[in-house]
Amino acid sequence: MTKGDTMVEHRLDTEGADPLMLAGVNDRNMHEVSRLFAVRVVLRGNQLVLKGDVPGVERAVPVVQHMIELARLRAPFDTSDIARFADGVDALGEDGIVHPDDEVRIALPGSRRVIVPKSDGQRTYVHAIRTNDIVIGIGPAGTGKTYLAVAAAVDALYKKRVKRIILARPAVEAGENLGFLPGDLQEKVDPYLRPLYDALEDMMPHERVQRALEDSTIEIAPLAYMRGRTLSDAFVILDEAQNATRAQMKMFLTRLGLNSRVVITGDKTQIDLPNPVDSGLLEVEVILGAIDGIEVVYLDAKDVIRHRLVKDIIRAYAREGGEGDVEA
Repeated sequence: MTKGDTMVEHRLDTEGADPLMLAGVNDRNMHEVSRLFAVRVVLRGNQLVLKGDVPGVERAVPVVQHMIELARLRAPFDTSDIARFADGVDALGEDGIVHPDDEVRIALPGSRRVIVPKSDGQRTYVHAIRTNDIVIGIGPAGTGKTYLAVAAAVDALYKKRVKRIILARPAVEAGENLGFLPGDLQEKVDPYLRPLYDALEDMMPHERVQRALEDSTIEIAPLAYMRGRTLSDAFVILDEAQNATRAQMKMFLTRLGLNSRVVITGDKTQIDLPNPVDSGLLEVEVILGAIDGIEVVYLDAKDVIRHRLVKDIIRAYAREGGEGDVEA
C-alpha cells in the first residue's frame, strides 16, 4: 500500500479471476465497491487498484479480495452480496467473510450454476443437510431455507444419490379462505406450492422440470397427500412447517423410508394456524433435537439474502413484537 498526502493506494492481483464476473455487467460491481467504501476502483489487466482515504481502503481490501477469490472459482455473486460482505467485515473484521475454501458449494450441471452459501449460518445449514438424515432449518424470511434445501435435493438427484424429490407444504390459509378459491383441489393448492416450483425452475431447465413432474421423479404436493405413504430413495422437503399441526408433523416424519433424507423448514414467527401452540415445528424443535442424525439449524437476520431492506424490516418487526405479519 502506498500513501500520499491524503490518499492511499492498494494493488490487488486478479490473475486467474474471470474479469466479467469480477467487474459485473457494465462494471456494476466496481461501482458498488466505490459507493460502499468511498474509494476509486481501477481494474486494469491483472491488477485492481483501490484509491481513497485510509479507513475506506482498509475496509474495502478484504471485501475485494474475497470478490477476486470468488471470480477465480467462477462462483457467482452480485451487488447485494458485496453489501453483505461489507456488513460482515464491519461486524467481525476479516472473520466476517465466509471464504471460498470454507464454503459448501452445490454445483448444478443441468443449469451450469454453482449455489454458494453466503453466510456462516447458510454454510452450517448446507453442511448439516449433507451430514444428517433429518435437518430442521428454522429462521425468518429470506434466509435461504427453502432455496438451499431444494438445491441440495437437485444435487442429490443429479448425482443419483436418490431416485426422486418430494416437496410438500401445508395448504394453510394465511388470511385467505382456501374453500372460496376457484378451480378443483389441485388448482386451489397450487398457489401455496408456487414457491417450490419457482425454486426448482431456477436450478433446472424448464423442460427438465416438466418431464420430472410428469414421470414423478419430482413431486410437489400438499402435506396431507403424504398420509399412508413410505418415502424411500427420496429427498423430501417439508416447507412452511410452522403451519403443520403436531399430528401432521408426526405423520410426515414417520413416512421416512430407506435411503431418504428429510429437510424441514419453517419460521416460528409466521404461524397461520388458528392456535399457534398447535404448530408441529415448535414441538419437533424441542423433542427431536437431541437425536443422533437429526440436526436443528437456526438462521437469523444476518443470513437474509434478499434485498438489503428485508433484514432491517425483520428487525423492525421483531422490535415491535409483530413478527408474524412479515410475508415469507
